[in-house]
Amino acid sequence: MSHSPQQRCLPQGVRNGDVPALGSGPGVCGAPCCALCSGAPRHPQTLLSLCPGAGAQGSEGFELQQPQDKVSVAVGKTLTLTCITSSRGPAGPVRWLKGLGSGNQTIYDQTVYIPGVSRASDGSNTNFTIHIRDVCPQDAGTYYCVKFKRSVLGDVVLRHGKGTEVSVHAKPTAPVVSGPGRRAGPGQSVPFTCTAGGFFPEDIRVKWLKDRTPISAQQPRVTPGRTKFSYNMSSTVTMTLEVDDVRSQLICEVQHATLTAPLRGTYRLSQALRVSPSVHVVADPPSPVEVNKTMNFTCNVKDFYPGDVAVTWLENGTEMKVENISRLMETRQGLFKLSSVVEIKASEEKNESVFTCRVVHDSQAPIDSMATLWIAAPAREGTRDASQTNNGLNLLSSPGLWLGILLEKGLLGGLLIFLFKRGRA
Repeated sequence: MSHSPQQRCLPQGVRNGDVPALGSGPGVCGAPCCALCSGAPRHPQTLLSLCPGAGAQGSEGFELQQPQDKVSVAVGKTLTLTCITSSRGPAGPVRWLKGLGSGNQTIYDQTVYIPGVSRASDGSNTNFTIHIRDVCPQDAGTYYCVKFKRSVLGDVVLRHGKGTEVSVHAKPTAPVVSGPGRRAGPGQSVPFTCTAGGFFPEDIRVKWLKDRTPISAQQPRVTPGRTKFSYNMSSTVTMTLEVDDVRSQLICEVQHATLTAPLRGTYRLSQALRVSPSVHVVADPPSPVEVNKTMNFTCNVKDFYPGDVAVTWLENGTEMKVENISRLMETRQGLFKLSSVVEIKASEEKNESVFTCRVVHDSQAPIDSMATLWIAAPAREGTRDASQTNNGLNLLSSPGLWLGILLEKGLLGGLLIFLFKRGRA
């Protein structure tokens, strides 16, 4: 039987198509059925059908020992599988198979080269211990050392070991931390999830931290992985966001028996945080202003995150063309701010016009801030003269003024009469 070399771990060894199933079921037809079943192969190849009494004839005194029940090995290391037989026995090869039944694979065959598999004692007719180098997770499974007896119709199973269950100790993948599907604001509680997979054994510990401060979380949820000897992990923590979280990070630490130091996954909380801006319009100079004066309306947009923001101006509800938008600036807290200025020439037509600064932040609903332009109209010349005339008329019609004039005239007349009489005397 000839085989072409195959890559191990994809998976390793010879596939079931090369070798009929071992242990395909007892008594398809009566003993000695292995060589007599109808439909048995008529060309030389391995006949792997375990039947009652198979190989009993000519097997007296032959022993096969497969002492290992369970073996654990780390990924990338070398796996050693032990099989010792007695020197006496019928002609026929000894092979290593992974699994019994329709899915078995040939791991070692004296006539087939399989990459990464070698015998511990080449040439020995009793020591069939093998080494499997550079073990990968797919190498996990149960291995059988099998002695065959040659017959005219092919190789018949004589003895096989009890099986060695191999578990591959695999390190977990680097943890990945994911956040909510959309941003949330300060004061909102949001979940974060840490995942890792492909590890064995299943015992694993997870520790959450915000920056350097531990966060309480439930025990991780461990589920079976893609193979029998691998597991996946998922851990979730819920936390309330704060404004200061824009520069904080969430850390997921994974500890496992295969690790000398914890694995870390990180998540910047700014990826989940939205801080809405404060918007305020300031008029310079303050209203009211004189006609033909230039007035500036400044829209101050402060303390927002992320920096995705759009500013537009409206005059009485109609959008204006404004290009004077300042450069986006980052504050000491990690938030952003900017300002936009619009220049307006005061005119009587614009009196009581409403100017609106509209801010759209991170595709959210618009935020508006408004200011009204008031015109201070100057007094007219004719109005000033009429006012002065009216003031004079009002003054003459005052009773107090007339009383003073009469007193003044009476005193003056009495003084003149006194002087006239004195002169005649």
